[in-house]
Amino acid sequence: MNHTLSTVQIKPASRVPEFLRKKKRWNEILIQGFLFFCGFVSILTTIGIVFELGKESLLFFANPDVSLLEFFTNTRWQPSIGEFGILPLATSTLLTTLIAMIVALPVGLSAAIFLSEYASSKARSVLKPILEILAGVPTVVYGYFALTFMTPVLRGIFGEQNVEIYNTLSAGLVMGIMILPLVSSMSEDALTAVPRSLREAAYGLGSTRLETAVQIVVPAALSGIIAAFIIAISRAIGETMIVAIAAGSGSNFTFNPFKAAETMTGYIARISGGDVGYDTPDYNSIFAIGLVLFLVTLGLNILSRRLSAKYREVYE
Repeated sequence: MNHTLSTVQIKPASRVPEFLRKKKRWNEILIQGFLFFCGFVSILTTIGIVFELGKESLLFFANPDVSLLEFFTNTRWQPSIGEFGILPLATSTLLTTLIAMIVALPVGLSAAIFLSEYASSKARSVLKPILEILAGVPTVVYGYFALTFMTPVLRGIFGEQNVEIYNTLSAGLVMGIMILPLVSSMSEDALTAVPRSLREAAYGLGSTRLETAVQIVVPAALSGIIAAFIIAISRAIGETMIVAIAAGSGSNFTFNPFKAAETMTGYIARISGGDVGYDTPDYNSIFAIGLVLFLVTLGLNILSRRLSAKYREVYE
């Protein structure tokens, strides 16, 4: 019995019917190209900032009067007479940041818990925009608010002989008020993202609303809350106008919040806006301080990513 084998001819790809071919969607190609361009520009901008800071900082540290060890250990910062110790600027920066965090972190987290767990939809729609209005106030206004309102209040409480007109306490307190919307908004978003089933399970076991919020919801949203806290710290370290107006304009190695002290950003603002000549130690020093601020912020961002990844909760 003869069997006839029939061969099946497969059409080459070039002969695939037109309606089966993948069509180019030019709108998606344009969108992808635009997004790639935006990402490339952001990376290029960061590289340019690092390059410029590094180049000018090398000019500063190449000065024979500047010692790297002295830069990080000396407690006097007066470039005009050859004193290049960054500790006075660093300690005042950390002091104002610490004061701001004492105000912003607990108050911001409490506001976020209230908006997420207690407030009704109508109350949330009214209170959250009002709170976020603080983020739109120019920082120079906050600076003069600290100088003309907060400082007199502190001098009335603690005594005019104890509180100087320019002091780090008023600057730190007002800075905490400025950062408050950032902490509360990001923390509230993290709390809202926690599944409703966790709350219902806690209520089913007899937990109160406060116990559910503090012991269930906050730990579940810990990664987002940590990210909000660290971003707020970075924002406080980089704040300029409040400390430039209210904290003082002279370097002072002190941990007394009632005294005037100049921060790193305040010094940069004062020198860059003055009549300092190009390629002088005073001028080049602002780039060295800027590089220190950049490295501190970079370290905080890396820490934020690691802590967020460590405490991240994944829900299905």
